[in-house]
Amino acid sequence: MSWKILLFGVINLTCTGFLLMWCSSTNSIALTAYTYLTIFDLFSLITCLISYWVMMRKPSPVYSFGFERLEVLAVFASTVLAQLGALFILKESAERFLEQPEIHTGRLLVGTFVALSFNLFTMLSVRNKPFAYVSEAASTSWLQEHVADLSRSLCGIIPGLSSIFLPRMNPFVLIDLAGAFALCITYMLIEINNYFAVDTASAIAIALMTFGTMYPMSVYSGKVLLQTTPPHVIGQLDKLIREVSTLDGVLEVRNEHFWTLGFGSLAGSVHVRIRRDANEQMVLAHVTNRLYTLVSTLTVQIFKDDWIRPALLSGPVAANVLNFSDHHIIPMPPLKGTDDSNPVTSTPAKPSSPPPEFSFNTPGKNVSPVILLNTQTRPSGLGLNHGHTPYSSSLLNQGLGIPGIGVTQGFRTGFTNMPSRYGANNRTGQPRP
Repeated sequence: MSWKILLFGVINLTCTGFLLMWCSSTNSIALTAYTYLTIFDLFSLITCLISYWVMMRKPSPVYSFGFERLEVLAVFASTVLAQLGALFILKESAERFLEQPEIHTGRLLVGTFVALSFNLFTMLSVRNKPFAYVSEAASTSWLQEHVADLSRSLCGIIPGLSSIFLPRMNPFVLIDLAGAFALCITYMLIEINNYFAVDTASAIAIALMTFGTMYPMSVYSGKVLLQTTPPHVIGQLDKLIREVSTLDGVLEVRNEHFWTLGFGSLAGSVHVRIRRDANEQMVLAHVTNRLYTLVSTLTVQIFKDDWIRPALLSGPVAANVLNFSDHHIIPMPPLKGTDDSNPVTSTPAKPSSPPPEFSFNTPGKNVSPVILLNTQTRPSGLGLNHGHTPYSSSLLNQGLGIPGIGVTQGFRTGFTNMPSRYGANNRTGQPRP
C-alpha cells in the first residue's frame, strides 16, 4: 500500500511540474487555479500515507491515546492550504480585472484534460480513508446542494441516475468536473470571440468552488482537534449515562467528558460513585459494557461512598453522662505568669504582640481540658443530675487556682463559682457583666 502511494506521489509531482509550465506559457489564471487542485491531491496522498503509518503504530506511554490525531491534523492542514491557494487566486484575479493580459489557448485544453484525468485516477485508485470519512461526516457545501437539486430533477426524468447523483456526489470528484467544465467554456469563448476576461471569471469560479468545498471539512476537522463532542451522538450519550446511573450499586455519575479522538473514534472519562457494599469490579464491568458501544477509549474511575454520618444515640442515657460531679478534671498548668494577667478578667491586659489570626490571647488557648470518666456510678432516677454539687476548696487548691490570684479566681474550665441556676450569680454586690 505504501509503495502505491509513493508511486502516485511521484506521478503527481511530474504532472504538477508540466501543468505549471503550461500555465506560464498560456498565461491562464484559470488553469493555475485548476492546477492547485492537483497540488491538493498531493496533500491528500501525504495524508493517506500518514493514515497508513498511524494504523501500524501502537499507543505508547507518552502518547496513551495513540497517533490518530495526526491524520486529523493532516486533513485540517491540507484543507486550509487549499483555501489559502483559493484566496491567492482571488487576489490575482482582482488584479487582472484592471489589466487583462492576452491568453494563449495552445496548451489550455491539453492541460485541462491532463489535470482532470490524473485527479480522477488518483481519487478512484487510492483509498483515502481520512478524506473519505470527512467528506461524508462534514456538512454539505453549497456546490453539492445545488448539484443535488439539479440531480433530483434529472433523476425524476431518468430514474437510473439516482445511484450516481444521489444522495450527494463526492465533493472532490464534483469540483474536478466543475473546474474542467469551466475551463472548456473558457477555451471556446476565447477561440470564438477572443474574450480574455472569461479566463479571469473562470478562475474566480474555480477558487470559490474550492473554498466552498474545503471550508466544511476544515470546520469539521478543527472541531475534532478542539476535542468537542459530535452533535449527532450527544443524545445517545445522554441516554447511556442515564442507563448507567440506574445500575445496581451506582449512586452518582459525574464529571463525564466525551470527545472525538480521531475520525470515527470517541474517547471519554467518567467518575462513578457507588455504595460501600457494592462490588467495584462488577460495577466497572457493567459501566464499561454500556458505554463501549459508542466510546472506544474509556476511562472509568470508581470510588465508594465515604460519607461519615454522626451516630444518633438511642435508648436511655447513662447515669454518668453530662454530670460534672462524676468526672475528674485534670488541672492544666498555667501558660503565663501572673504578671501578664488581669486579676479581674484573667486575660492579659496589654499583649506585647498582635495575636495570630483565628486565635485568642487567653490562658489555655489551643489546650483542651482532659476529662476522665469516673467508673463509679451513682444511683439516680433519670440518669441526669440537675442539681449543683459545689466544689470544695481542697480540689481547687490542687492546681485549679492561679498562683497569686486566689481560690475564687480560677480557670473558666474549672467551673469555679458555678451558679446553681441559669441566670443566677452568687457574687453579691457586683454588677452582672
